[in-house]
Amino acid sequence: MNKEEISKLLLLGENQIVEFKEMCKPDAIGRIVCSFLNSGGGYVICGIKNGGVPIGIKNAIQVRLELEKDLITKIIPKAIVYLEVQEIQGLDVVIVEVPGGKDIPYAYNNSIYIREGEKTLKASVNIIKDMIMRRQVEPERWERRFSNADIEVDIDSDELHTTVDATFETRLIVFRDPENLVMVLEDLAVFKYGRLTNAGDVLFTKNPSSRYPQVRVRAARYKTDKTDNAYQDMKSFEGPLGEVLEQVYTFIIRNTPTVSRFARSSLVRQDDSLYPEDAVREGLVNAFAHRDYSDFSGGVSVNIYPDRLEIWNSGSFPDGITPETMASGHISILRNPDIAHILYLRGMMEKLGRGSMLIRKACDDRQLLAPQWTSDKYKGVTLTLFAAEVTAEVTTEVTTEVTTEVKSVIKAVDGELSRHDLQQKLGLKHDEHFRKAYLLPSLEAGCIEMTIPDKPNSRLQKYRLTAKGKQIRKILGKEDQL
Repeated sequence: MNKEEISKLLLLGENQIVEFKEMCKPDAIGRIVCSFLNSGGGYVICGIKNGGVPIGIKNAIQVRLELEKDLITKIIPKAIVYLEVQEIQGLDVVIVEVPGGKDIPYAYNNSIYIREGEKTLKASVNIIKDMIMRRQVEPERWERRFSNADIEVDIDSDELHTTVDATFETRLIVFRDPENLVMVLEDLAVFKYGRLTNAGDVLFTKNPSSRYPQVRVRAARYKTDKTDNAYQDMKSFEGPLGEVLEQVYTFIIRNTPTVSRFARSSLVRQDDSLYPEDAVREGLVNAFAHRDYSDFSGGVSVNIYPDRLEIWNSGSFPDGITPETMASGHISILRNPDIAHILYLRGMMEKLGRGSMLIRKACDDRQLLAPQWTSDKYKGVTLTLFAAEVTAEVTTEVTTEVTTEVKSVIKAVDGELSRHDLQQKLGLKHDEHFRKAYLLPSLEAGCIEMTIPDKPNSRLQKYRLTAKGKQIRKILGKEDQL
């Protein structure tokens, strides 16, 4: 969450999803976090007086760490909660971001809490019964189902020890007996009633693809484009998730050239990978954490072209999330919370719901085109990173392929506009001329899109820029400044 977003929350004041606390007392915060998990999510901001006045938290970083350990230890079932320290008006505040939980009811210190307006209340017996009934009616997540893996034969003990070692420094979780593999798996919530869950299988067995072929990952580097079908390197990866993630990352770095450049006022050459390494890693982690594991025809694939890198995963964006909101500070909606929780404990998933923001920032820092996300429930989710060289190609496309009329539409669209408002903004009187020369070419070029594509003639229909349209608009803005 950035400072602007925090300022907005302070101005809005406390409500159903926001609570201010002057201090960071773990028990008080734990009860509120539990209520948010059971009630759709929310934010706790510590170091704020009533009325939204910052007073700060002393030793905020240490306080954050202690609070994080308390929440991880005392909230049952396991849940990912993101904590950060931000400076507001010269004072440090601790922010706790809580996604709505998928495994209600959640308990803190053996008590269940809910949110009612601005209050955190202990859940009544009837409410708890209702929560349990809803959970029983809802289909069980794939990652929670039991695997047929043999705990004695299939477990990759090295991978499990790697996870244990990764938690020692942060102490985010305390294992009852780090040497007892079964107890470690139980503490990680992936082993129940003597059986491994699918999440545990994917994360900690030697070859989960022998039971679930969809967990294999395919990566390829193409000489020109996929239609050419001529690839220079291709590999299929299988094994425990963490190991595969590292291998795919290495494949990408190995198959992309190094770009050398000189910083201003410096004689020292700086060598960088063609794509920002932070963006590549975050893109992969997001794909592994958010993919639809239940789709036997799905998976994760990586395609490397001369001008772009594509990371694809099966599934779709959660309800309410669009490509346009990917870089905003939304509360993360986790498809696979158990898998994401262990990636978080291992330090692979550092910022809950912030992966897309980090990807965009990494690209901005390197002055690359903005990353592009596309989603289709039948085709999956694709993240595209563009190489530095593609900027010139896109500029050429703008000046040669996009008509003057389409450029006018791109410049005119601000947010979402109805057809009438857009036509009026362009100063055009003839409806048919506007439709044929401006609206349809802009849609066909992929520069704008309908807000209600399933009902093109709806009276509520509006139009907005696509990711491509936004990129072209950015280039047109630079041209206007010359």
